[in-house]
Amino acid sequence: MTSSFATVPVPTGWQKYKPLNPLQSNGLTMQVVRERTGLVSAVLSVVALALVFAAAGQAIPEWALPAGPDWLLAAIPHINVAISVAAIGTITAGVRAIRNGNVDRHRRLMVGSFLLFVGFLLFYLYRVALLGPQEFPGPETIYQFVYLPTLAIHILLAIVAVPLVFHALLLGATRSVEELRRTRHKTVGRAAAVLWVISFTLGIVIYLLLYVIY
Repeated sequence: MTSSFATVPVPTGWQKYKPLNPLQSNGLTMQVVRERTGLVSAVLSVVALALVFAAAGQAIPEWALPAGPDWLLAAIPHINVAISVAAIGTITAGVRAIRNGNVDRHRRLMVGSFLLFVGFLLFYLYRVALLGPQEFPGPETIYQFVYLPTLAIHILLAIVAVPLVFHALLLGATRSVEELRRTRHKTVGRAAAVLWVISFTLGIVIYLLLYVIY
């Protein structure tokens, strides 16, 4: 697996490649993110994870959320599994792109992967905040020895992946390719991609256990 993320030399002429940076319109914000990438990543991670746990614990008041139709709430797990499959594809393609030296394609695919993740998270938070976590409908033995371990690993990997994803994306958004070579973008991005893919894959397994097999 590690070899799949091997770094390729930056071709001549790419040293001046300008970062795909949505923060460039605000120089002060860009400078803060650039100089405090780790801190900003940590803050964003805490906020994102706090929202997830608040929603899972149904701590978000229902009046704060628009009431959705039953068909939408029922469709969200199926929408999210489609998003998961798409995200696995874009992450894998993004890794392949950087191995082939295609920085533009790599960045587009990784930003796309992040947007898919955001969409997944919004759908998940909306449904679980209103209905709570889905109960496992299968046998107790499968629940204890298959479902719970899979769910626990899925949640743990997702928690670890979130700050790594934020850190890798913020590094890429505020630095050129040449500058990235002097950061931990390669190491952090490699770990984030691996954990991201495994977490999404386990999420698909959980979906199959909840909605297909039982």
